[in-house]
Amino acid sequence: MRPFIVLFLLALVAGCAAYGQIRLDQRYGAPDPRRFDRPRSTAVLPVEYRRDVKPVLDSRCVVCHACYDAPCQLQLGSYEGVTRGASGERVYDAARLLAAEPTRLFLDARSTAEWRSKGFHPVLNERSAGPEANRDAGVMARLLTLKRRLDFPQYGLLSPNRYDFSLDRSQQCPAIEEIGDFEAEHPEWGMPYGLPPLSEEENRTLMAWLEAGAPAAPEPSLTEAQRDQIARWEAFLNGADPKTQLMSRYLYEHWFLAHLYFDELPPGGYFELIRSRTAPGRPIEPIATRRPYDDPGVARVYYRLRPHRPTLVSKTHMPYALNAARMARIKTWFLDEPYTVKALPSYDPKVSANPFIAFEQIPVRSRYRLLLDEAQFTIMNFIKGPVCRGQVALNVITDHFWIGFIHPDLPVFNETSAFLADVLKEVSLPTEQQSNALLTRWLSYSRGQTEYLRRKSELANRRFTGNNSPSLSMLWDGDGNNTNAALTVFRHFDSASVVKGLLGERPQTALIMGYTLLERIHYLLVAGFDVYGNTAHQLEARLYMDFLRMEGEMNFLALLPGGDRNAVRDLWYRGAGEEVKSYLTGASPFFAKPDGTSKSPSEAKNWRRLCLRRPAPSCVRLGSVRLSATHSAKAPTMTRRRVGSLMFCLHLR
Repeated sequence: MRPFIVLFLLALVAGCAAYGQIRLDQRYGAPDPRRFDRPRSTAVLPVEYRRDVKPVLDSRCVVCHACYDAPCQLQLGSYEGVTRGASGERVYDAARLLAAEPTRLFLDARSTAEWRSKGFHPVLNERSAGPEANRDAGVMARLLTLKRRLDFPQYGLLSPNRYDFSLDRSQQCPAIEEIGDFEAEHPEWGMPYGLPPLSEEENRTLMAWLEAGAPAAPEPSLTEAQRDQIARWEAFLNGADPKTQLMSRYLYEHWFLAHLYFDELPPGGYFELIRSRTAPGRPIEPIATRRPYDDPGVARVYYRLRPHRPTLVSKTHMPYALNAARMARIKTWFLDEPYTVKALPSYDPKVSANPFIAFEQIPVRSRYRLLLDEAQFTIMNFIKGPVCRGQVALNVITDHFWIGFIHPDLPVFNETSAFLADVLKEVSLPTEQQSNALLTRWLSYSRGQTEYLRRKSELANRRFTGNNSPSLSMLWDGDGNNTNAALTVFRHFDSASVVKGLLGERPQTALIMGYTLLERIHYLLVAGFDVYGNTAHQLEARLYMDFLRMEGEMNFLALLPGGDRNAVRDLWYRGAGEEVKSYLTGASPFFAKPDGTSKSPSEAKNWRRLCLRRPAPSCVRLGSVRLSATHSAKAPTMTRRRVGSLMFCLHLR
């Protein structure tokens, strides 16, 4: 009987929805999805989207309705998100066997009509205009009205026993044809859900706007100074020579999530770097691919800057400054370096998904310098990136850890392009399987990582001999002026922040990263990660990130005195079996070296005394003098010894 009952209920729901549509069509006419794609005059209207409505949505609605995890995919941070509407399809689906079609705002469809063909239903009235129709035939208006039928507290969260705030709660995404049943079944679920109602003034503003047909003025024009900056950067990125084309492809694959801004201009406006079919000077025609390195399907790609329209929210905001000094540095690293681009790499996944093959012709130092130049941004991509929902990215990191970097000008340690292309040619990341992965290949990825670590250890042990033994001078000191030299990551349940400096008391772990580690994490969790991919794709990415995290942790342990390494490792991985600890030891080159820090006994004794002093935070203050996010260039110059002493005292306190 159960299958019969389920089918009966589904038929009943479908019948009710069909009846609701017939009733609305009879009263207000058939829906016209193109209604909000046509420009309309707003000169005489007393209420308008950008001036009056957006501030209300930003303060009361965007906190939930932003990014991929917006309930019902309803994104209220832009006019295009409001007019796109909602969908019952979940972006985060832990049981998805096959990849879903992407539904990225501003990229995967260009009109409201296209979004309707992808299963999105309107939250505004798309039938005949008029105040009554705009109220009665619009989901947003109905849910705002529903909230005011009952008396609710004016402050704080409403009763958690009556509202489900969990990330994986079941979603109710009623279309206008189903709104009557929703109102009857959930009389307390008006919007904002689980929060106090809008104020009288806020509600009047939104309802007046909805009754007027949800008008919006045209996008504000860019300033002449902004247009000049865009023209300068687009000219720089779209040179015809192979060297510039390869450089721009590399930059795009690392900047495609950035909120770019021109810090030489007055504040106001962020921009996105996108691939376009059209050259600078012509209207942008975006190229929509799942990943930034997927085949664009055109003979020539152009890299263009367009304004970032949605409201900025912390979980996706990753600012990146563009200025003349940065352009000069990039030119030095990528164009002035004496190397030749014999041929541009293909977009075959075996090549494009492996940056060590795709960009083999660019010197390693140039690539690494770019990643270090704004290392905070580079690390932010791992954590905020395309995953957007914290648990997807954060279940493989601890709540508080420090990050340092191998010095980019240390030739004895940094691998050459040829070595990387050779060793990593067969060491593929799980993302090479695109969005429909198979867990059956997991063991091959595990073996590949182990083989890479073995080869890397052999190289390091050959180079680190005599006077070249590992020492704290291996750490990048920011060249004396770059505050990205050391970072702290704080996890906050389902989100995280990355701040400059080694902050806080003794962290849970610490990582030392070099170029290969930074690059592989980027292509695993950022460039190669598809939030619409199937379950196996997302699971393999998280599992593989465990390998890469452990590699960074073991790089740190290798710099500790030999007698301390195993004790610290056992503290970090207490409860783990011997097999895991054995793998961890093998994850670090020169882990078997007797003393990675090469300190004199008196120097080590002084550091121990400094870091063991009680109360304890002396060593933290030592490093954060220079590296605190609140300190400016006026702060004392950070030396390698300061960073080194801070790192050393991490496990001696």
